[in-house]
Amino acid sequence: MRRLLPYPLLAAALLVMWLLLNQTVSPGAALVGLALALAAGWVTVLLDVPRGRFRRPRAALRLAWVVMVEIVRSNNAVARIILGRQARQGTSGFVLIPLDMRAPYGLATLACILTATPGTVWVEYDSARSTMLLHVLDLIDEQQWLHIVKDRYEQPLMEIFE
Repeated sequence: MRRLLPYPLLAAALLVMWLLLNQTVSPGAALVGLALALAAGWVTVLLDVPRGRFRRPRAALRLAWVVMVEIVRSNNAVARIILGRQARQGTSGFVLIPLDMRAPYGLATLACILTATPGTVWVEYDSARSTMLLHVLDLIDEQQWLHIVKDRYEQPLMEIFE
């Protein structure tokens, strides 16, 4: 069974997503979704995806809350900058941040968090030096961004994935 369906949760999630996107549970849509779900599982086996360890769900929930609050706050700040209601004090710029985290899923999650937060974009990761380059729309204080990434995001992610 494991050979036919190597990642059952992935296949189930893809099938459900396919049916939701098509807004139907007709036999044809279900058959195509099942074929795509099975194919995705087999391709994932061929990619040799590293095993991830997800620990401490409570820390993950706390981090999700912090990220949601930060996204709302950043949306408001970026909207004020764009709409010109706030005098722009800083300029955009880049911040080089050293990272202690090595877990690939933790790094990917950090990249998603920073890119999903309005006003910031993960630009580059140097695995040899373990540094990331972050672009910030309104860069006032580099040390503040270093603190935000290291304490607010990296520490909980290390707790979850390492």
